[in-house]
Amino acid sequence: MDQNPSSSKPDRKTVEKNRRYQMKSLCSKLSSIVPPQSHTVHTVSLLDQLEVATNYIKKLELNLEKIKQKKNWLMGSSNGGFKPLEIDVNLMGSVLEVILMTGFNCQFLFRETIRMLQEENAEIANASFTVQENAIFHTIHCQIEGSTPEHGATRIAERLRKFVARVDL
Repeated sequence: MDQNPSSSKPDRKTVEKNRRYQMKSLCSKLSSIVPPQSHTVHTVSLLDQLEVATNYIKKLELNLEKIKQKKNWLMGSSNGGFKPLEIDVNLMGSVLEVILMTGFNCQFLFRETIRMLQEENAEIANASFTVQENAIFHTIHCQIEGSTPEHGATRIAERLRKFVARVDL
């Protein structure tokens, strides 16, 4: 092979040196983007840095997918047009009917609704649910004690609506 110094083509050694320098620079940039690992006190090998970066990117992708799904659900595109959370409270004599419409990821709302009703001394007579597409309809019937069931029902309805509004943010 003819090694002509006037040739415009760099030699293999220079090409390799430039490649290593570029790889080192890119790895340094990558390491600066990935949050530092708290458990690493010693110097981390390049292979370990790449593995940490890969895991971090995969974690970000999963988080992004979850956020997109939640956004779609909240926008109503995947839950049949229902608002993310809806509550309807009706008083029929001394019987209070609470209808809670949620998605599958809001099961805690049913428990919280029951807890609030119990705190308000409402005697729960019946609780049921129905699943339709991507929505769950919870129906709770309870007896309101006291001389003015309207006042108790109004207080309970307002408390439940405030709770649902906070969760719905």
